[in-house]
Amino acid sequence: MAKPKKQPRPKAETPKGFRDYFGTDVTERQEMLAKIAAVYHRYGFDPLETSAVETVEALGKFLPDVDRPNEGVFAFKEDGGSEDGTWLALRYDMTAPLARVAAQFRNDLPTPYRRYTMGPVWRNEKPGPGRFRQFYQCDADTVGSASVAADAEICGMLAETLEAVGIERGDYIIRVNNRKVLNGVMEVAGLSGDDKEAERGIVLRAIDKLDKFGAEGVRQLLGEGRMDESGDFTKGAGLSDAQTDIVLGFTNAKRDSGAATVAALKDLVMGSGAGLQGVEELEEIADLLAAQGFGADRIVIDPSVVRGLGYYTGPVYEAELTFDVQNDKGQTVQFGSVAGGGRYDDLVKRFTGQEVPATGVSIGVDRLLAALRAKGRIGGTAPGPVIVTVMDRDRMADYQAMAATLRAAGIRAEVYLGNPKNFGNQLKYADKRESPVAVIQGSDEAARGVVQLKDLILGAKLAQEATLEEWKSQPAQVEVPLADLVAQVRALLDRHG
Repeated sequence: MAKPKKQPRPKAETPKGFRDYFGTDVTERQEMLAKIAAVYHRYGFDPLETSAVETVEALGKFLPDVDRPNEGVFAFKEDGGSEDGTWLALRYDMTAPLARVAAQFRNDLPTPYRRYTMGPVWRNEKPGPGRFRQFYQCDADTVGSASVAADAEICGMLAETLEAVGIERGDYIIRVNNRKVLNGVMEVAGLSGDDKEAERGIVLRAIDKLDKFGAEGVRQLLGEGRMDESGDFTKGAGLSDAQTDIVLGFTNAKRDSGAATVAALKDLVMGSGAGLQGVEELEEIADLLAAQGFGADRIVIDPSVVRGLGYYTGPVYEAELTFDVQNDKGQTVQFGSVAGGGRYDDLVKRFTGQEVPATGVSIGVDRLLAALRAKGRIGGTAPGPVIVTVMDRDRMADYQAMAATLRAAGIRAEVYLGNPKNFGNQLKYADKRESPVAVIQGSDEAARGVVQLKDLILGAKLAQEATLEEWKSQPAQVEVPLADLVAQVRALLDRHG
């Protein structure tokens, strides 16, 4: 009889494109999201948690038309006892689930409906450095209001959110633009109409490369095309010099003041009804923000914001962090964008057949956390719990009682649950846990009603830096009455902040 093959052990590795979060990675994110939620709550937004799984039909606009619709999303088929079972997928973003909720519960929700949501999303895309297939998003949206006051409110709330989490005024700017203005520019440049859709697509992609290629590179893409350093040629939109000047005039229309920028945009789109409407909306947003105290040091009208203009239907906005950091190549660069959004009035229409106005913003949680670490706002080592060591196995109840007393006083504490035979291993464990204090009580201390408190932070510092005299004058271990356990532990914790 053949010997059965031994099953290979599974590899202990994180799937490609995913990552694990430990300790302070989790707590720092939770603390930041709590600060964001407090601002959103103050603005009247309600929390919403949707399912991580949606039907592919609900997420349809993000999917290609293929037999197995999992490119771009993680999808699977629910059999349901039939060949034509339902395709389900992990959510790609937070906006598509909101559109489904707004349509499904439209008779129950208030209009307009303000909601915020926070959680992971999944994208079945090629991973790369800093690019993961699962990441956190934090969104806030208003559904059911066509007023640009809703857009202005989102921009103001975004500014307050950045300051609440620790991005100081002067280290960020929120830039506002409007898709309708670009539509007006296209119309003036002779690029309106169904027969010009291909050219408009190339123009949108070209001006989206403004930061990367500069004005001259974009001019080439708007014209005959551009050849990069490797010799690869990208075909351009084929615009004339006059048409190119109009499009570049749009991206370069920012002036020293919002009023001057609006005036420049008005000149560019003169003769286009849609364009003039977009300029008026920008003007109204600027007035509304000024009335709330948001000056040009925080929010500006800036036509260079072109990201996502193919998706949005009206105002768009982007939060950019303006301080310098070192990139992977050691170069000094501006930190860049951490949030963006705008008005999207067509998404809910997929479900209802009726246009439902909506506007919202999405914060890149990991990007914002990285910015806070770069500014030194977070990233310090979080202290671990107080460790109650075990000197006598048969007195575990006493040690658990000590830990319970500390916890009842609001002090994080745990009892060592490994093998207590080697006391040195208990202190090594405490060091690995970044514990500030160890509580020690053997039978002799128990008989006298006292405990030994070992200041692990001071002990480590003295061991590295102190002279013999300093070591003697600052004992890292003290004996205190058991009745004073909480007070004395708290004093040690306060000593180290």
